[in-house]
This record gives sequence, C-alpha cells and structure tokens, in this order.
Amino acid sequence: MGPSRWRPQAILQVEADETLTRRTGRDFRKEENMPTLKQKEENMPTLQQIENTAAQLFSYVRRTPAIPWPGTVPKGISQIVLKLELFQYTGTFKARGALANMLALSPDALKRGVTAVSAGNHAVAVAWAASKMGTRAKVVMQSIADPMRVRLARDFGAEVILKPPSEAFAEAMRIEREEKMTFLHPFDGERTACGTGTLGLELVQQIPDLDAVVVSVGGGGLAGGLAAAIKAVHRNCEVLGVEPTGADAMLRSFQAGHAIELGGTSTVADSLAPPMVTPYSYQLCRTHLDDLVAIDDDLICAGLALLQQEAKIAVEPAGAAAIAAALGPYRARLAGKRVAVVICGANINPRSYADMLIRGLNSLERLENV
Repeated sequence: MGPSRWRPQAILQVEADETLTRRTGRDFRKEENMPTLKQKEENMPTLQQIENTAAQLFSYVRRTPAIPWPGTVPKGISQIVLKLELFQYTGTFKARGALANMLALSPDALKRGVTAVSAGNHAVAVAWAASKMGTRAKVVMQSIADPMRVRLARDFGAEVILKPPSEAFAEAMRIEREEKMTFLHPFDGERTACGTGTLGLELVQQIPDLDAVVVSVGGGGLAGGLAAAIKAVHRNCEVLGVEPTGADAMLRSFQAGHAIELGGTSTVADSLAPPMVTPYSYQLCRTHLDDLVAIDDDLICAGLALLQQEAKIAVEPAGAAAIAAALGPYRARLAGKRVAVVICGANINPRSYADMLIRGLNSLERLENV
C-alpha cells in the first residue's frame, strides 16, 4: 500500500464536539466558557508567545542537537539534518508541552496537582514536570501501554492508574472533577502549542536557512506548534507532516474539513495513535502544515532500521516515521532542498524494538522505491 495524501473533498461527517463528548464523557458544548472554533483560530500561538515560553523553559529543558545526516544523502536532496529531540528529558518532545502548561498554573492549582491521560509519553512527561515543579501527578495510562513507559512515569513519582483505552479519558475527567486536579491534555491547547513551538524556534536558530521540515503527526500538538514557530520566522520553509495509515485522524480531518474521531486505530506507532483530533489541534495543523501524508507500518519500521544503520540511534516508531516520509513519499518534493527531520522520541522497550528492527530491515528496499 502506498502513502495516502490529503485530498480536499469531505469524506467524513463526524462533528468535533460530539467526538469529544463520546471520548471524554464531558459535554464541552454545555460549558459556558468553552471557546468556539472562531475563538480557537484567534488563539493560535504567536512568535512572541513562543519566545516567552522558550525563556520560561530555558533552565528546565535541553537544547537538543541538530546534526547532519551521517550516512549517504539520498540523490537529489541537498542536505538532511536530524533534530534529535529523542535526547530531551523524558526521551521525547512531550517534556516541553507538559512543563509549559504547568508553569502557567496558579499556586493553588499547582498545589492540588495535575492529572493526565496517555498511551505513555505524555504521562511520563507530566510526571517529570510535576517533579520539577514540586507537585504531585496522578496519570491515567492505557492498560496496553509499553511497560517501560509505565515504569518511567512511576520512577518520576507519579501515581499511575491503568485503564482500558476506552475508559482512560473518562477516568482522568473523574479525577479532575472529584479531586480538583488540573487536567493536562496530551496534545490540545495554546500552552501545549507554545511548548512544542519552542522546538521549532530552536531548530531555525540552529539551522537558519532550511527549506523544509518533516515531522510526525499524532494529535497535532507537536506538528502544529512546531510549524507555527517555523512559519513565523521563515514563511517560505515548508513543514510536512506524516502519520500512520492505521491512525490517520489528522489526514481524515483535513479531508473532512473539520476535526473527526476514528472508530479505532492500529499501528506500531502507538505514540501517533490518538483516536481523535480536537478542533484546536486541527486548526493549528490545517493553518500551518503545507502537506500531510500517511505511511504504513512497514515503511515506519524501515525508517527505524535506517536510523539504526546510518545514524546509530535507536528510536521509537513515532521518531522513525518522519525520516521514512522524508526518504519515501516526500523524496521528490525535497529534491535540491535543505531538509530537517524531527526525531521526536525513543521510549520503546528492547524486545519491541528488536522485532520492529527486523521488520524494518525487510522493508528497506521498499522504502527506497516508494
């Protein structure tokens, strides 16, 4: 199966507000202060807000390296740079958004603590950020989460509650309601976008003359925030997204013209597999991404194998999807350009990594011929 691309016709008719109600058990339409989509458009992060957030985060997060592609650059592409966000605290970019949200809390809210729901990486980041801010975290993780990520969240001091995927959001909402803890969404909201925007700002400071950036897309928090920052500095720099064919909620939202919910997801890239897109993250990505493709798990694993072979780094599938897209479906588009590829995370257990590495080695030739 080849990569899927965004097509401008509407193919799905799932209303975004009903999506959130079903998933969370919380009817946002009845909340008086819930912003409308128009208001959400007006709340896109500005360069000044992102720069302010970068200053707030400066003493907490790492300025992760951006290095030239250590292998042979594919014919036609001028240069590839890897933005190694896998070396961020907690092993992923998620630390930026979690801490950006927590730094905005009032003293009273911070004292009550925070809650979150996650397949893994966001929970780990919230646990880490809570430890830095001297507060407590109670995180709801899916019962199918990688045991290594569960252990990481507990090691950072969080209380971890395991729930089936269909019950996780509702449990976090219950904690928010009954225990008065602040809920930190895994990818939605202006503060999250400002946090991930600091990664984009950092990248264009390190490599000022980029022509394009390729980034993985899950719920859209990383891609949207990063793209907003890059476009604010270099309007002509393309930002190209990629998500798994088995979890292509953003691509289908682009096709539908509004945020949608999937009936289910199936991909090795569990960090890129939220079953829904929110109106804010949809608008953020729709405004700032230049293109979006979906690739299958074999190509994602091929990217994982290629990074091990050429760059000598072990990454999770979400971190491999971007390089697979850059060297696969986007290769012709990137001809003659200076390209950065965001390697967003590396939280994966050794056994799963070994299985995906073998699968990827068997798919390398296919990646070269996409």
